[in-house]
Amino acid sequence: MTARMSIQPGLQETLVAVGTVLAGARDPWWIISGAAAALHGAAPICVSDVDVVLSIADAHRLMARIGVGPAPRSHHPRFWSEVFARWTACPLVVEFMANFRLRDADGIWRGVEPATRCAIVVDAVTVYVPDLQDVRALFERLGRPNDRARIRLLDRLG
Repeated sequence: MTARMSIQPGLQETLVAVGTVLAGARDPWWIISGAAAALHGAAPICVSDVDVVLSIADAHRLMARIGVGPAPRSHHPRFWSEVFARWTACPLVVEFMANFRLRDADGIWRGVEPATRCAIVVDAVTVYVPDLQDVRALFERLGRPNDRARIRLLDRLG
C-alpha cells in the first residue's frame, strides 16, 4: 500500500533513507513506534526518531554498510537490544535494534518482534511496519503517557 498520510518532511526523507539502506536485508524488519503510527495515518503526530527492529545478522551488515558502530550498552530499566546502533545521517535519528527486548509490567523481559508485516510505499521506496493492531499492542506494552496518546490516535483510524 502507498503511505496514506501527510507526514513531516524530515520523517519522510528519513523513511526513504531507511527503506533504501534496508532494501537488501535478508530477514524481516519493521519500523515501529511513532513512525509506524504515522505511516498508518495517525494524526496529528510528531515523530522525533525512527525505531527499526531487525535481525542481528542484518544489523551487523547494515552497520558496516552505513559506517556506524554499535552504541554503548544502555542501562535503561525497560529497553534492551543485543545490537543497538544510532544513525544520524538523516533528518531524524534512526535507532536500529536487533534482538530488541522490553521489560513488561510483570518484570519479565520479552522480545519485540511483530507478528505482522505490512509493506508501505513512501516516495517509491518500500518500508515495513506491523499492522495497526500490532502497533497498538506495542504502545500498550510500552505504557508511557505519549504511548497512550498514540493509542487514542490509532483508535480513531478504526
